[in-house]
Amino acid sequence: MTNMSLSGRAAIVGLGATEFSKNSGRTELRLAMEATLAALKDAGIDPSEVEGFSSYSVDKVPEYEIARLLGCKNVKFFSQIPHGGGAACAPVMHAAMAVATGVAKVVVVYRAMNERSWYRFGTGSYGFASTPIFENVNYGWYMPHGFHTPAAWVAMFAQRYMHTYGATSEDFGRIAVAVRDFAATNPAAFFYGKPITLEEHQASRWIAEPLHLLDCCQESDGAVAMVITSAERARDLRQKPVIIKAGAQGITEGQQIMTSYFRDDITGLPEMGVVAKELYAQSGLGPDAIQTAVIYDHFTPFVLPQLEEFGFAKRGEAKDFIRAGHHARGGKLPINTHGGQLGEAYIHGMNGVAEAVRQVRGTAVNQVGGVENVLVTAGTGVPTSGLILGTA
Repeated sequence: MTNMSLSGRAAIVGLGATEFSKNSGRTELRLAMEATLAALKDAGIDPSEVEGFSSYSVDKVPEYEIARLLGCKNVKFFSQIPHGGGAACAPVMHAAMAVATGVAKVVVVYRAMNERSWYRFGTGSYGFASTPIFENVNYGWYMPHGFHTPAAWVAMFAQRYMHTYGATSEDFGRIAVAVRDFAATNPAAFFYGKPITLEEHQASRWIAEPLHLLDCCQESDGAVAMVITSAERARDLRQKPVIIKAGAQGITEGQQIMTSYFRDDITGLPEMGVVAKELYAQSGLGPDAIQTAVIYDHFTPFVLPQLEEFGFAKRGEAKDFIRAGHHARGGKLPINTHGGQLGEAYIHGMNGVAEAVRQVRGTAVNQVGGVENVLVTAGTGVPTSGLILGTA
C-alpha cells in the first residue's frame, strides 16, 4: 500500500524576508516579491520552476501576479487559508501536501502585509454593519457589550483562566519579558536592544483588563516567504533541509472566531488540542522530543493554554512552567527565540515559522543547542494550525 503520510515527504529549502518596520514605504506586492526572490535565491531554485503558491486569504497579494512577475510557466497549485493568524502554519502544510502528492514540485508560501502603515487590525472599526455576512452578523451580538477588539475578545478567556487556575498578570508578564529578552539580541527584531522588566510590564497601561499594553503584539510591515520541495530533492540543494515532519489544522465543537464563549469550558484551546494530537500522531513524536517551540503570542494569556494542549504542562499548571523560567533563555523549552510577535514583528506568524527553519538549520541568532525538532503553532481563539519541523 502506498505511504500516504505527510511526514517526511517535503522540506523547506529556501527562506527569505524583508526588514520589519512600522512603515515599509513600498507596496505589499513589492514586499512579497522581495521575500520570494530572496527565498528562491536561498534555495538555489530558479523562479521559473515554481509550480504552486500558498498564503492567507487576508493576504492582498494575488498569487497570479507573483507568478507573472516571477516568470512562472505552469502553475498547478494555489491555496489561501482563512482565519488570519490561525493560518500561519497551514500554507506550509498545504504546500507539503501538494509536493507529497506530486501536484507541484516547487511551492512558495508567503505572507506580505503593511498592517501598521496601511491598515490596522486592532482598531475596533471594521465596517461590519455595511457587510452583513455571517461572521459580521455574529460579531453584532458581542460588540454592543464592548467586545470591539481582539484584545477585548482575548481578555474574556484570560479572566476565566486566571479565576480557574490562579494565574496572574505577572505570569503573563513573564512571557512578555522573556520574548523581549530574545528580541533584544535579534538584529532583525523591531525591539532589538530594548528588553523590558516585569515592573515595566506591570506599569504599562491597560488595554482590556487583564491585558496590559505589553501583553499585546505589535502591528508591523514586512514579508516572509519560503520554498517547499520534496525531501529527496532537498538533499541536493544549497541549504540544510528542514523536514516537514507534521502539519495539521484544527476546528472543534463550539468554534467561533475569537468568541467561542459558549463552550462548557473556556480555559483551554481545544482546537489547538486537535492540532497537537495530529502533529504527534503524524510525526511519532511527543513533547519530550521538542527542543524549542514557536508559540503564537499575539496575546500573552493564550501562550499558557497552548503549552498545556501540547503536553508541556498539565492543565492549569502552565503558570508554574512559566514561573520556573522553562520558557526563557536557558530554559528547558525556550519559546519564541526570535522575539515572537511581541518583540520581533507581527507577520501573522509566518516570521515564527521562519525562526523554526533557522533553529533547525542551526543559524538562529539565539540558537538552541542540539535542535532536532521544533514545534510551531498558529493563531489562537480561531480555527488554527501547527507544524513540527526538524532535521532529516
